[in-house]
Amino acid sequence: MNDSSTRSVLGAFVLASMLGLAGCANGESAEGGEVSPGSLVTHRPLATAAALPSAVRTELITYVSEGAAGQPVLVSGTVAIPRGDAPEGGWPVVSWAHGTTGIGDACAPSADTAGGPAHSYVSRAGAMLDRWVADGYVVVQTDYEGLGTPGEHPYMNGESARNSVVDIVRAARELDAGVGSRWTVMGHSQGGHAALYTAAGGLDRAPELELQSAVVLAPGSRTSDVAGFFVSGGPGIEQALSFLPVLLLGAEAADPTLSADAMLTDTARPLLAAARTGCMDDVRAVADTVPVDNLFAPDAELSRIGEYYATQELESLTPVVPTLVVQGTADVLVSRAATDRITEVLCSNGAALTYSVYDGADHRGVLEESLPEVKAFVDRARTGNVPEPTCG
Repeated sequence: MNDSSTRSVLGAFVLASMLGLAGCANGESAEGGEVSPGSLVTHRPLATAAALPSAVRTELITYVSEGAAGQPVLVSGTVAIPRGDAPEGGWPVVSWAHGTTGIGDACAPSADTAGGPAHSYVSRAGAMLDRWVADGYVVVQTDYEGLGTPGEHPYMNGESARNSVVDIVRAARELDAGVGSRWTVMGHSQGGHAALYTAAGGLDRAPELELQSAVVLAPGSRTSDVAGFFVSGGPGIEQALSFLPVLLLGAEAADPTLSADAMLTDTARPLLAAARTGCMDDVRAVADTVPVDNLFAPDAELSRIGEYYATQELESLTPVVPTLVVQGTADVLVSRAATDRITEVLCSNGAALTYSVYDGADHRGVLEESLPEVKAFVDRARTGNVPEPTCG
């Protein structure tokens, strides 16, 4: 049995136990302990590629959160603890929301190995995050609901992702008494979407914590346009095709009345099989073999996908903490035009937002190119001295 299978089997056992405890009166377990969002369930030292080199230790944890359907879920992730003694008030925390790796358990960042299916992305993000650990921040990284633990992954569901991002900070504080209550959320791509949801709702979810700022890198958006985009057959459709099965299965995970299989033709259905069993590189390989003019079944209810993802768009949000949005001009996965529009709407909603555009930066390159500005922004937010926002 491989590590991914072992994680799923053990996770299923723990989840069944957890849900049994959660069913007890008043949320108390048979042993008298309370099962609540952010409760630490398991932890063990991690020595794989998912561990951050500058940390004195990185722990693989599971914790309780709240899923897309509002039910208790078991979520996995990692906690990287800096070297040395915690300062007064505890180490500050960066809660990282990762970009798209896939929807299968093997795609969970905490499961990353040197030859793993998501290593090219996870290792690059990890190198950036390691610099925060070296500077004295605890870095926590959620895998999100359904990645690395039982259940399906509701890809681009803002509420589920926000809950996972917030609750891992609670779990980290239970793991180590040196973890402080001051924290920032930072996310890229899919995680940028999650970071904006957290900037808007993180304070309400965990009022006992002090969310001080949010950093949003190339945020994913406009998922409600997915069906129309692929039906139109416009430019860039081949490059975007690998995201279609992930979006369809993500919607199905959040709303089981939707059927991804029923929406695609026999010719296009191998995309779903690749997404269920592999990660994004595997999906891209299959996407290269699927004709883009024969994707949807004649009777596919495509409007339902649009209606679901319309509930997950960013335009209705109002971040309530200082927020930095970063975008690269050479990004072909998240366009500058889309992020321009999102920031314009967020500003009109009353957000205190700073928007920075990096000329020539592509989707991943913005991680490194923006780091000096991001670091200065977060450090200043810790002292209440953030730069004058672009809007708000």
